[in-house]
Amino acid sequence: MQIVIAGAYAIGTHLAKLLARANEDITLIDTDEERLNNIGADADLLTMLASPTSVKALREAGAATADLFIAVTPDESLNMTACVLAKALGAKKTVAKIDNAEYIEPEQQEFFARLGISSLIYPELLAGKDINNGLKMSWVRQRWDVHNGALVMLGIKLREGCEILNQPLKDLCGPDDPYHVVAIKRGTDTIIPGGNDSLHLYDLAYFMTTKQYIPYIRKIVGKEHYVDVKNVMIMGGGATAVRAVKTMPEYMDVKIIETDEARCNRLNDIIDNSSVLVINGDGRDIPLLVDEGIKNTQAFVALTGNAETNILACLTAKRMGVRKTVAAVENIAYVRMAESLDIGTIINKKVIAASHIYQMMLDANVMNVRFLMNANADVAEFIPQEDSKITKKAVRDLGLPKGMTIGGLVRNGTGMLVSGNTVIEAGDSVMVFCHDINMKKVEKLFI
Repeated sequence: MQIVIAGAYAIGTHLAKLLARANEDITLIDTDEERLNNIGADADLLTMLASPTSVKALREAGAATADLFIAVTPDESLNMTACVLAKALGAKKTVAKIDNAEYIEPEQQEFFARLGISSLIYPELLAGKDINNGLKMSWVRQRWDVHNGALVMLGIKLREGCEILNQPLKDLCGPDDPYHVVAIKRGTDTIIPGGNDSLHLYDLAYFMTTKQYIPYIRKIVGKEHYVDVKNVMIMGGGATAVRAVKTMPEYMDVKIIETDEARCNRLNDIIDNSSVLVINGDGRDIPLLVDEGIKNTQAFVALTGNAETNILACLTAKRMGVRKTVAAVENIAYVRMAESLDIGTIINKKVIAASHIYQMMLDANVMNVRFLMNANADVAEFIPQEDSKITKKAVRDLGLPKGMTIGGLVRNGTGMLVSGNTVIEAGDSVMVFCHDINMKKVEKLFI
């Protein structure tokens, strides 16, 4: 694919490197030479020092023949203008990063499509949804629902008390059992397990199940004693915190701790919710945390712009008895450190946004693509076409590529786990887990 990216900032740089590794034809445009130079010579892509709103520059970058044009600068207006121009020149699809929640409303989609903007990306909203998915269950690191919970993926850290350790998976996850283990993160390794593999203490295991069996999963992994999240403390009152709070379940009470007094006043204006209390202070101040009830808080979410601050604050919260912690870690270099320190859920907006954009590259009918940073893997929801390869044989006879496994599917609104005997049908929503494999190779099975 021919792809043009405008903006050599965090999202654009990450996406450019990701797509270049997938052997896509990438051109990256930016007005700052230093940012372009920071990409590094090891990335196989073209860079162009130019304004993304210059028609001449867009033509030279190949926007007229681009399969995908992506504008991800910090300037919302510039992104939208660049997409409009690129579409007018001939780009097939355009994506603009925005920071205005109004634009993301469903009724606005047709309006922006007429302007020439195929899709809008609001990273803070996407991150807010991820935070809430992690908070709904204190004992789960990651949760992903398909079709309103008809099928559910749970990422769970296995600790003492787990009933299913050190047993071959073939004895635990048969065709009639209510869950499948689709992946295991063990240390720095990601394993797509076979029947002879087993779960070990401190593994991060990814379970595929249906909604009604979530309590059963909770029991067998020994997490029944974890208290459900009702009280949440958030450090940092930026846009991500606002989007998270606005979409949190009504039963959760939230305290936002923000150092900037003017921002506190702004938060009180834009958050019209009696269950949210805004506090002017430092979330690292232990006496303040004690005064505000950290001992009765089930979840602590650190969302400042500083990764080190967020990690240290989460460690402090854990020492004070908080079971569930979430940290925004925008610097990829700190992600592994956060994992090693057992920070529960890690939020990285650029990775979340990149996953969302990535699905637009695929020709197959893909409803969702998520990059699981902890496991260095992708999970995607594919819908097979009529007569696609995936529908021709039972799963065991398909010869699925190494690094790919099918966790489950949704058929006519009902979630089903997949066994070797399952025959996938056109129109099914199929959950695919991929590790160390190009998604373009996987999509060929579905078209």
